[in-house]
Amino acid sequence: MTAVVGREAGLEAPSRLWTRDFTLYFGARSVSLLGDAMMQVAAALAVGKIYGVSGVGYVLAVWTMAAVGFVVFGGVFADRIGARTVMIAADVVRVATQSAVAVAFLTGTPPLWLLLACSSLAGVAAGMFQPGVNGMIPLIAQDRQRANATLKIADAGSQLAGPALAGVLMAFTGAGVVYSLNAATFAFSGLCLALIRARPAGGPQQSTTILLDLRRGWTEFSSRTWMWSVIVIWVFFGMLVFGPYIPLSSQLIGERLGESAYGWVMAGLGTGTVVGGLIAIKLRPVRPLAAGGLAISGFTFIPLSTALELPLPLLMAGHLLGGCAWAFWSVMWATSVQTQVAQQVLNRVTAYEVAGSVSGAAVGQALVGPVSEAVEPRILLFVSAGACVAVCVALLATRPIRNLHRV
Repeated sequence: MTAVVGREAGLEAPSRLWTRDFTLYFGARSVSLLGDAMMQVAAALAVGKIYGVSGVGYVLAVWTMAAVGFVVFGGVFADRIGARTVMIAADVVRVATQSAVAVAFLTGTPPLWLLLACSSLAGVAAGMFQPGVNGMIPLIAQDRQRANATLKIADAGSQLAGPALAGVLMAFTGAGVVYSLNAATFAFSGLCLALIRARPAGGPQQSTTILLDLRRGWTEFSSRTWMWSVIVIWVFFGMLVFGPYIPLSSQLIGERLGESAYGWVMAGLGTGTVVGGLIAIKLRPVRPLAAGGLAISGFTFIPLSTALELPLPLLMAGHLLGGCAWAFWSVMWATSVQTQVAQQVLNRVTAYEVAGSVSGAAVGQALVGPVSEAVEPRILLFVSAGACVAVCVALLATRPIRNLHRV
């Protein structure tokens, strides 16, 4: 009787999370995310030292634009041949691009065209890879929110260790070593993914064209008002907050407190993400996007603490609060998408939502260099802080987002 009442109340029975496949997937994501976290610091410091804020913005922008341009095709191929296969191929490409940049740094000063070319190819691979990140979760975990929160904690651990490790390596060895380790993380990720046994269930799919697959994915995406509303809001968030933040913060914090301080600030962000992930494991709100939208207001502390030029402990505290807010929102969003969308179209729908949300960041990264020459970077970060508040208000004011109930 108790079990029946629990199910009727919407409570989920505990399930075993750490299966062989989930453990392999967790290892793949943890190690590759560690490499990504190191790369953010390496790109901001190494490229910035050679080519300035504009160089960092351009390198990040071409990566983002390539990812946005190919992510919808990643969704189509993930639904056609399996997310795991596409993700492994993407890891192979990224091993090659990061190795090329590592060799360039180890043997001299890499030309900007090489950095842009490798960044673009890595972005293509990331775009093909990303839809499968969401699509793999239902295949390897029954409790999707718990799995998402656990993976977000892995993300947090990477954000905690990666920047600090990259800062030390940059100081004592150089960017070449950091890029070499990044290539090794993608190799490890591909190996773990290759060992996963889970496959999509169901019989053979009907023969369709890529154009029809894209159209089906768009229909599924556009029919969900709560989903496209979030993405429209997120375009502005990426353009005004995500895009400008890394180039501007690396310059302001690095020049004022030193390169190692920037690594520690990013470690504070990672610590906050751990806390947010732990909260998301336990807290299961009836209206997940409303709870996540309220939580994301805490992200305001990240650009605000940097713009106010606070001392290092307060900078880390601001990033800790922001990381906690970001992790909780991310888990609520990912779980909502995975539980509201059918498995056979999940990768394509994920591709459209990723393309939309990341496109704003690409614009922000491309414009941050020229705009920062005309406007003081601190002012731009104050604008970012105001945009965070506006995003929170917009999410809570949109009824389909606010009223979406958990499945």
